[in-house]
Amino acid sequence: MTVQRRTILEAVLDREDHPTADQVYGLVGDRIPGVSRTTVYRVLKTLVGVGVISKVCHPGAAIRFDPKIRQHHHLVCLQCDGITDIEDERLNGMALPSVRTKGFEVQEFHIHLRGVCAACRRKAGRRAGPAGGRKKDGAGRPASGTTRGRSRKGRSES
Repeated sequence: MTVQRRTILEAVLDREDHPTADQVYGLVGDRIPGVSRTTVYRVLKTLVGVGVISKVCHPGAAIRFDPKIRQHHHLVCLQCDGITDIEDERLNGMALPSVRTKGFEVQEFHIHLRGVCAACRRKAGRRAGPAGGRKKDGAGRPASGTTRGRSRKGRSES
């Protein structure tokens, strides 16, 4: 294994936060003078291809790299895009639907549970105050007369 590949692999293995390629590039820039972003991307692709790391994708976020290649699942924060590993044999043993009628063969699966992490919930709590931020009317709607940027009459507000 080349020095570049080993250094890039170590950068991923040393982290548990599923770094993006740009984060890995930032980590190895000091250790490998003159390394290009393209080289980091190419080496990460190679490391995924040979099975020593895996690629984690979820809609709307940058691709991240995971040093754990054994079966596990993820908690994905919708606020900060953070990814946390979760290992639970019940998820691993979950019965999958039949997809043979679609001509598809499942080779592996990973479950992404999407929500809001504890850190983001704490931040929201500090900003929101004790009442959860926006004042609500008796039916749980914003008391200001608006609902998500629309007036009660359905016109967009500026």
